[in-house]
Amino acid sequence: MAETVTPAVQDPPPASTRRERRGWYLYDWANSAFQTTVITVFLGPFLTTVTELAAGCELGADSCEGYVHPLGIRVAAGSYYPYLISLSVFLTVFVLPVIGAIADRSTHKKRLLAGAAFTGAGATIAMAFVTGERYLLGGALFLVANIAFGAAVVVYNSFLPQLGGPDERDAISSRGWAIGYLGGGVLLALNLLAVRSLGEEGNPQRTLDLARWSIVSAGVWWAVFTLVPLRWLRERPTAAALAGGGNVLTDGFRQLGRTLREVKAYPLTLFFLLAFLVYNDGIQTVITLASQYGTKELGLEQDTLIVTILLVQFLAFGGALALGALARRIGAWKTVLLSLVLWIGVIIAAFRLPAEAPLPFMALGGAIGLVLGGSQALSRSLFSQLIPTGKEGEYYGFYEISDKGTSWLGPLAFGLVFQLTASYRVGLVSLLIFFVLGFALLAAVPIRRAILAAGNTPPKVL
Repeated sequence: MAETVTPAVQDPPPASTRRERRGWYLYDWANSAFQTTVITVFLGPFLTTVTELAAGCELGADSCEGYVHPLGIRVAAGSYYPYLISLSVFLTVFVLPVIGAIADRSTHKKRLLAGAAFTGAGATIAMAFVTGERYLLGGALFLVANIAFGAAVVVYNSFLPQLGGPDERDAISSRGWAIGYLGGGVLLALNLLAVRSLGEEGNPQRTLDLARWSIVSAGVWWAVFTLVPLRWLRERPTAAALAGGGNVLTDGFRQLGRTLREVKAYPLTLFFLLAFLVYNDGIQTVITLASQYGTKELGLEQDTLIVTILLVQFLAFGGALALGALARRIGAWKTVLLSLVLWIGVIIAAFRLPAEAPLPFMALGGAIGLVLGGSQALSRSLFSQLIPTGKEGEYYGFYEISDKGTSWLGPLAFGLVFQLTASYRVGLVSLLIFFVLGFALLAAVPIRRAILAAGNTPPKVL
């Protein structure tokens, strides 16, 4: 792949305070509750159970082959949630790049962050009304919450290049992910205590109610802790924003159009983005559907799943920092490639897990935790090196199509394979292609040339 390499311009690292960086870290603490408690643990089994009730299945039944018909479409109850995930990400393809363009043109990015975060938190809290057979209401609220979650992360990520120079961003990004996993783990621990202390053996309705209120708690957590970064972060408008004066929304659309026309000038940035979208789609699918796989295929109890995800959260805290330290020695690019090899091993091991065996499932969860945070944190900081200055929001809008909690090809493949085979194990194996292909694409990116081509200065170690 040939391209014209633009000489790098050495810019001084952006001045940022320790307080400002801590504020940035704490938004990860706030929103990770949604990803952990809602997406990873409770919503999949909860919404699948509500959908099964709507399909005529008995509450607490070991298996269900019923169907629902949203908008007249025949859907297997077990495929409804994976299809919803795919639909939400399909919609974000149109929403997130626009949000990013608006963020780049706005002098009030914190207001955009607040609007998206509080919208998502509000939709999550409204899950309190998803009772009985209201699977359509649950699906609609999930779509709003997940799209708002992605929009907020686009704005949040766009602050990263402003917080440190090229040699600092891997560490800053890794700390943010680590704090996020810690925050998500704390709330999950509280929900674990609630489920264990308030649950009743042989009472599936009580289990369903506890799952719903755990989901609601994540919305409250998200909203409350978002107040801290909104206070501590500083507005750092781009030159385009300061030179504005028109309507931010219409200017954002125009800027996005210009970027789409000019993006071919950065082919290596696009090539990296393609690689990321492929392998991270696989990562997000594993995270999102792990609890559904554990309950429906392996027959594990809800508290086993919560303990496992809790283990993942706290190990991911250390794993993100450890892989961040490894990146300082061998470079972020090589570290991410190594993590993808480990992900391939995770998928193979998950396929071979025995049913109704909590300990092997927990051990696999521990392995996931060690590679999860680092692979995502380093991908985020590596991408920040490939973005032309002043277009951070727009490019992170494309990036977020498959970032935190968002994926579409993986859940779509998983859902289709399940509908054809009625086997969650076979659906899981279909995810291998995302990691194998993603590794091959990422390995083919000449990362130093890509950074120079974007007009940025490479870090000392790649």
